[in-house]
Amino acid sequence: MALPEQVAGEHTAAEIGLGKIFTDPDPDKAREFFRTKSRVLKEKVMTVKEAVSLLVRDGDYVAVGGFGTNRIPTAVLHEILRQGKKNLGLSGHTATHDFQIMAAGGVIDRVDVAYVVGLEARGLSKAARRLFEEARVEVTEWTNAALAWRYKAAAMGVPFLPARVMFGTDTARYSGAKEITCPFTGKKLLALPALYPDVAIIHVHRADRFGNAQIDGISVSDFDLARAAKKLILTTEKIVSDDFIRNDPSRTVIPYFCVDAVCEVRYGSYPGNMPYEYFSDEEHLKEWLAADSSPETLKPFLDKYIYGTKDFSEYLELCGGEKRMEELRRLEFLQE
Repeated sequence: MALPEQVAGEHTAAEIGLGKIFTDPDPDKAREFFRTKSRVLKEKVMTVKEAVSLLVRDGDYVAVGGFGTNRIPTAVLHEILRQGKKNLGLSGHTATHDFQIMAAGGVIDRVDVAYVVGLEARGLSKAARRLFEEARVEVTEWTNAALAWRYKAAAMGVPFLPARVMFGTDTARYSGAKEITCPFTGKKLLALPALYPDVAIIHVHRADRFGNAQIDGISVSDFDLARAAKKLILTTEKIVSDDFIRNDPSRTVIPYFCVDAVCEVRYGSYPGNMPYEYFSDEEHLKEWLAADSSPETLKPFLDKYIYGTKDFSEYLELCGGEKRMEELRRLEFLQE
């Protein structure tokens, strides 16, 4: 049955793309920045504290690599809270524990949403949910595929990519996409605007001192994200020699010229999963969910684990240290 000015389950072109676009999709403006970015092959090793202080500014738009609780750059997210960064934007590309951390710290005020608040089968983060219920964050909606293609458009240096996703949904309506007509077929398409983050944060299995990085297993959108971001903080399980990288250059997912900081952080995805290294700490994630159920329990939790620790290694010690990580390493190998 037809509804006024639309078909049931579909929206008119005028009703699509009501959401705000938080980043400028103009590739020429992005190129103005990239022209100034050094391509000199130089060492970029520094601490997480130094990287966040140097590269993350209040008001920046941040994109996080990995996916869900898998291969997330937890150490950098903790440091963003410790340094009291504020008014950050975030790309919620299946952001689970990473979104939970930033919501708990109150450091974000706008977000491109594909999947946030939920920690998948583990349950919902109430601290994250309160951001939306109390209208403390601006929201524009997307699908995971749409956000991935927005990174790809930026990596390609084009202002948008056409796609056939989201039609007939409220996701399209509250996205920042626009309906266009294909010049070759006359078919209806959605234009997905390029997404150029101010800062991307990606955790990898190994990298050299220059930033050439390898990822074992699924890289998700990190190939494109690294090339779309204006600045990139790389955390790595270990720093390897230049020769190790050069022995198999085909495995370099992220090249050095995209990278601004290389931080060696063993177990840097904890309490998330690091494929082929260690399993997620489900007990600690339960502790997080229980703590963020109310502001009264969240504050002492954050004081203990983040604000009261000087760095990520102290946090790991509070969570069981090397003994706990060895248990999680065994669990990861049992999953294979």
